[in-house]
Amino acid sequence: MSPEEPISIHSETHLVHRIGWLRAAVLGANDGIVSTASILVGVASSGAAHQSIIVAGVAGLVAGAMSMAAGEYVSVSSQTDTEQADLAREKSELAIHWDDELEELAIIYQRRGLDPQTAHSVARQLMEKDALGAHARDELGITEVSSANPIQAAFTSAVTFTVGAGLPLLAAVVTTGTLVTYSVAVVSLLVLAVLGALGAQAGGAPLWKGALRVTFWGVLAMVVTAGVGALFGTVAA
Repeated sequence: MSPEEPISIHSETHLVHRIGWLRAAVLGANDGIVSTASILVGVASSGAAHQSIIVAGVAGLVAGAMSMAAGEYVSVSSQTDTEQADLAREKSELAIHWDDELEELAIIYQRRGLDPQTAHSVARQLMEKDALGAHARDELGITEVSSANPIQAAFTSAVTFTVGAGLPLLAAVVTTGTLVTYSVAVVSLLVLAVLGALGAQAGGAPLWKGALRVTFWGVLAMVVTAGVGALFGTVAA
C-alpha cells in the first residue's frame, strides 16, 4: 500500500449495546404473555364464567405491569447505587494510593497477556488521561454498555408487559366457552415463538433457539395452571 492510499478500517457491527433495553423488553413481553395467558387458562379450566375470566386477565395485566416496573426500577437502581459506591471508593483510592493503583492496573494488563513493561506503560498512559475511567472499566467492569437506566428499564418492562399481556387477553375476549383455553394457548404460543426468534435475532443468536426456549416455558406454565384450575374447579363443584 502506498502512503497516498487511504487506510481501510474494518467495519464491525456489535450488538452488546442493546443489552440494557433488550433484556427489559424481552423479559417484559414474555412475562406478560406467559403470566396472563396462564391466568386466563387456569381460570377458564376451573369452569368460571366468561366475565370472571376476563376480569382475572385484566387484573393480572395491571398487577403484572406495575410489578414489572417496580421490580426493574428497584433492581436496576440497586445496581446503579452499587456502581456509584464502588466508583466513589475507587476515586478515593486513586487520590491516596496513586502508585498502588497504577501497579494494580498494570498487573491486570499483564494477566491479559501484556509484558510487564508494556503493561506499566499502558496503565500509566490510561491513568494520565482518565484514571477513574480506566479503573472503572478494567478493574470494576463498569462501562456505559453495562450500566442500565432504572427509569428506562422500568418503563420498557411495563410497556412491553402490557403489550404482551394484551394479546392473550384479546384472544379471550373474542372467544367464549371451551374455545377460550385453546385460543389463548394458540395465540400465546405463536407470539412467544415470534418474540423469541426476534429477541434471538436482535442478540445475534440462532432464531430456533430463542423460539424454542420461550415456547417451552410458555407450554409448561399453561399446562400447570390449567391443571390447578381444573383441580380447584372440580373441588368447588
